[in-house]
Amino acid sequence: MAGTSGRSLLGTIFEGVSGIGMIGSAMLTPFLNPRRRTWGATATEIDQAYPGDELVPRVKGAYTHAITIEAPPADIWPWLVQLGQGRGGFYSYELLENMVGCKIRNADEIIPEFQLLELGYAIPMHPTMGTPYTVAAIEPLRTLILQIREDTETGSTFSIDEGYPEKYRNMSWAFVLRERSDGSTRLVSRSRNDWDDSLGNTVFFCLFGPVTLMMDRRMLIGIKQRAEGGNKRK
Repeated sequence: MAGTSGRSLLGTIFEGVSGIGMIGSAMLTPFLNPRRRTWGATATEIDQAYPGDELVPRVKGAYTHAITIEAPPADIWPWLVQLGQGRGGFYSYELLENMVGCKIRNADEIIPEFQLLELGYAIPMHPTMGTPYTVAAIEPLRTLILQIREDTETGSTFSIDEGYPEKYRNMSWAFVLRERSDGSTRLVSRSRNDWDDSLGNTVFFCLFGPVTLMMDRRMLIGIKQRAEGGNKRK
């Protein structure tokens, strides 16, 4: 499988158990979700418009997370480019992801064969289930925007200019790098989601919403640790 991990099995298990505890706590305290949706982000970052926002003009659920990384964008970008199942992973709770069959193995090194990323490339979350994200926009060292826009009855994409199908999901996930004068970088992760009010979608987003908030937080921390630890290449 692409990507290898230098962490011990014990470390992965400990990290996974910690993740279960945090996600369980999130599920039991939904009244704290407004704070979780803005983890690490400043008021300016929360209110700011970012590239990709226009892809989901109607928003039912969203978050803006951010973290300071003591490294320039050039040391962070390669970790973003290789995101994905079967690629470099998502640097989050690997054990939890694999409990639902994602077959994730988070890379602790930059993998050359996954450093080419272009518009339209698929970024899967699971090897067999769900619709993968696709690369909707990319500006090296600055912005990576992923999107799922799906008619959930037909499995095809659609144009919002032509109207929304009866059942759909429209989701964007943007990563934005902003270098600061001291040489550090702010990494912002913004997700915007819209869906029809069917029971399936309602259950899906209500159930996985809190999970996603905690997984994304852990992912940003994982990227920070890797980028600050130096660029190891496979």
